[in-house]
Amino acid sequence: MIDVFAFAGYPVAIFGLGRSGLSAALALGASGAKVWAWDDNEASRAQAEAQGVPLVDLYACDWAELTTLVLSPGIPHTHPKPHPIAALARKANVEIICDVELLGRSQRLSSTIGITGTNGKSTTTALIGHIMQVSGRDAEIGGNLGTPALDLEALGEGGTYVLEMSSYQLELTVSVTFDVAVLLNISADHLERHGGMDGYIDAKKWIFHRQTDPRTAVVGVDDPFSEKIFKELKDVGDQVVVPISATKSVAGGVYTDDGLLIDDTDGQKTPVCDLKAIPSLPGVHNWQNAAAAYATCKATGIEPRVIMACLQSYPGLVHRQEALEIVDGVAYINDSKATNAAAAARALACYANIYWIAGGRPKEGGLAAAKPYMDRVRHAFLIGESALPFSHEIGKDTPFTLSGDLKTAVAQARQQIAKDGVEHSVVLLSPGAASFDQYPNFEARGDEFKALVEDLPGEHLDPFEDPDLFPIRYTHAGEAR
Repeated sequence: MIDVFAFAGYPVAIFGLGRSGLSAALALGASGAKVWAWDDNEASRAQAEAQGVPLVDLYACDWAELTTLVLSPGIPHTHPKPHPIAALARKANVEIICDVELLGRSQRLSSTIGITGTNGKSTTTALIGHIMQVSGRDAEIGGNLGTPALDLEALGEGGTYVLEMSSYQLELTVSVTFDVAVLLNISADHLERHGGMDGYIDAKKWIFHRQTDPRTAVVGVDDPFSEKIFKELKDVGDQVVVPISATKSVAGGVYTDDGLLIDDTDGQKTPVCDLKAIPSLPGVHNWQNAAAAYATCKATGIEPRVIMACLQSYPGLVHRQEALEIVDGVAYINDSKATNAAAAARALACYANIYWIAGGRPKEGGLAAAKPYMDRVRHAFLIGESALPFSHEIGKDTPFTLSGDLKTAVAQARQQIAKDGVEHSVVLLSPGAASFDQYPNFEARGDEFKALVEDLPGEHLDPFEDPDLFPIRYTHAGEAR
């Protein structure tokens, strides 16, 4: 737990007592701050109180006594409408920050690496953290991924925090300057929270806030929004700017050519390793993640040969194209983290003969980003609130079933595969939608899928014990290998 010493003896408001909010309340209390914590949910308040967190009704408190509100990032403070507590804080001229800001203020001697992007940031964060730790660096991994910022260990000088940063967190992190800041990609997501696409892009760009040479910006150039940001940063020239790509060569950057990772940061176009040989990094999107991780770790001084070895030992993340089991010759892939169509498209691009389980609470844009890959889907099984609207989007050329729930979808997919008799089939849970209509989070959705797969009758095999058993993966050009 981080010692937030700067607030010792001062009252600090905390609103939202989920994972990060409760962590902040406990850390501030242990650091001697006077905690005023509140949540609109009675059960959350009770849970916090049971752990010794002082509760103060922030709707009725004296805001003149406060200087700081630690707001859980999921709570709106601007768009589509400020939460009343955020409005009270702003009216009283109280700063609104999140737990990552508290970490930055408390651990100023440590280095920080920040990773953001619409898709891929969790894998890239975990991959960078893996490389840092395996190569012998003193590194902690957290933020939006897994461990809340203030639950990390204090590192001090020589240590590095590797932090996944959502757009919500970036808006509430005002003074942290990342030693290496990574922007992977931008596509439409969370637009209602940022007042539209321009606001969302501005939030993502904040990760480069106050960077100066030798601090480094690693920027994906595979989408027009991110490529524009790369050009803007390069033109201004405040920091070192390294482009990365999974689809084209980029001078002075890191890129892939049909899965071969190439380092041109020194102008030498040096081959690093064949990413197609790493089973935990399937698909073009993971090639971009690997390019970003390589560029980031090289910027911190880790030798390329060490990075290469660490890439090859990366185990992968749960719920992100997680290969579960092969059951009676059928591979089951858990990609529950794919909560928007762009993320689902990345998974669809990796396999053939897909029996796709999709649906949940739909996001803006529906399934548009996934439609170019529908020719790889043999049958779609649709669940949740979006089942009916997704059925209208899929089109007449892709058979579908309105399954309703995950258990039914898994059973129906198994029946359909037996009927079709197609070899190297894949049951892919990649919902393209949020989980909140039927589950508390995407983890719970993925965990249920794993349990359902484990309970299936038949012969169960480890997906990587024999490469010939694993389904064909595709390159970015769409060619099977």
